Amino acid sequence: MTFSLRSSSATRKLLSRYYSTKPAPPRRSTSSGILPPPKLNYEYLVHPSQAINARDRNVNLPERTFDALQRDLNAWKTTTRSADELRARQSHIGDSVRVAATPEDKENALRKARALRDSVHAHERELSRLESSLLAYGLRIPNTSHPNVPLGPEANARVISTHGPEPILTDNKRDHNELNDLPGMKFFDRDAGVVSSGAGFAYLRGGGALLEVALIAYAMEVAVRRGFEPIIAPDVVRRDAADRCGFIPRDGDVKGEEDAEVRIPEQMYSVQCKHESGESGLVLAGTSEIPLAAMHAQALYNPQTLPYRTVAVGHAFRAEAGARGKDTRGLYRVHQFTKVELFSVTTGETIKHTGSEVNIDKASDHELEYLRELQIELYAGLGIPFRVLDMPSEELGASAHRKYDIEAWMPGRGAWGEISSASNCTDYQSRRLHIRHRHPREDSAATGPLPYAHTLNGTAAAVPRLIVALIENGVKFKEGGDLECLVLPSVLRKYWVGGEKFGEIEICWE
Repeated sequence: MTFSLRSSSATRKLLSRYYSTKPAPPRRSTSSGILPPPKLNYEYLVHPSQAINARDRNVNLPERTFDALQRDLNAWKTTTRSADELRARQSHIGDSVRVAATPEDKENALRKARALRDSVHAHERELSRLESSLLAYGLRIPNTSHPNVPLGPEANARVISTHGPEPILTDNKRDHNELNDLPGMKFFDRDAGVVSSGAGFAYLRGGGALLEVALIAYAMEVAVRRGFEPIIAPDVVRRDAADRCGFIPRDGDVKGEEDAEVRIPEQMYSVQCKHESGESGLVLAGTSEIPLAAMHAQALYNPQTLPYRTVAVGHAFRAEAGARGKDTRGLYRVHQFTKVELFSVTTGETIKHTGSEVNIDKASDHELEYLRELQIELYAGLGIPFRVLDMPSEELGASAHRKYDIEAWMPGRGAWGEISSASNCTDYQSRRLHIRHRHPREDSAATGPLPYAHTLNGTAAAVPRLIVALIENGVKFKEGGDLECLVLPSVLRKYWVGGEKFGEIEICWE
């Protein structure tokens, strides 16, 4: 028996590597950037609850998707068993070739070996075809909804809490478009954006630009103070990464097997580049959620290091095809904006539950509440009226298991407007990006494949809409109707570098 002796420093490194409670850089099996195919749980996807879930979400799936998935899964199992049997026979034939007594016996054995080889290759080709078909159908199926998610369209969203001061009455004078035209108040310019970039782009100017800087710093401080690692992520991502995060083509872009044409999701801008094409082609990120998720691709974590929380400043690019109406006039709906994004990776589930058995006490369920609490703290500090909604099934998107939206009251618009959301994506993204973790140390009986982690995302600051909410709620008028000052929250004061004025308007810090 031999013993391997290690120095104390080597022992500390070993213990740190496997049992450190600090997030470590993820270990990946490739640096090429090309990821292996997603690893879906087809037994789970063919469960009857999945068809009900897709219907509740009003997902536009090709006809007979689940029948085709079950058919291909059964065929894959049969073909796999047959291929295994053929490979076992190959081993016996190999023995026959080696012990053949005569040339004729050897030739007969070789002939049988070649026939078996051809048959194995045919089975492998069929398995490859079936796996491609399973993946094509499986990738279209959305995540399972949390049991407490309201059913139906956006109108069925459930308000779970309200915060901040009493909402101001609707007042057209407070419309940020009208305020932007007042002398000394100019804080954005869409006309210049049309010239430089096209309709739907805007410049932030003067106080608007400084307010963005302050909001970014404030949101980053709140998140970092709560343990989020600060990140500056790329704004350009591979189309494949966007697909794996759930930003898939919608409606008419969903085609059957007969149409293998690559489609870019309707709300994403593609980037023309001679070095990247097809699945490795590039798009502008619709949210930093995509590069943050991709940062964890093919990672294997120790569960003691989770949750792993990150916060990123980036730009969001939204084509918003077909958007119409008054929201296209100002800052509420623009094609490019700055966003501070939260992202978490938590432990997953060793056993995948289905239907009424869905686990509602997962680590990711608790993490979603943590994100919601952080967002409430952040927006409460801004002193604006806002409410939290539990979004219904038809508003979840492909990747979300459950989603909270936060809406701020905007008196100039005369409506509540979404300023934030937080989503639990469970293992939807991690199965596509191959994000896993080791079995927990306390679960000594755990065996089998390593669990897939759960991922969550949330908005800390969607800057233009926060600017709209702050300005429409913050302006004060004199008795004659002239603008007196702009009230801004004191939490932003230490990040404000424009003196005591917003453009030429006095700031009142409260």
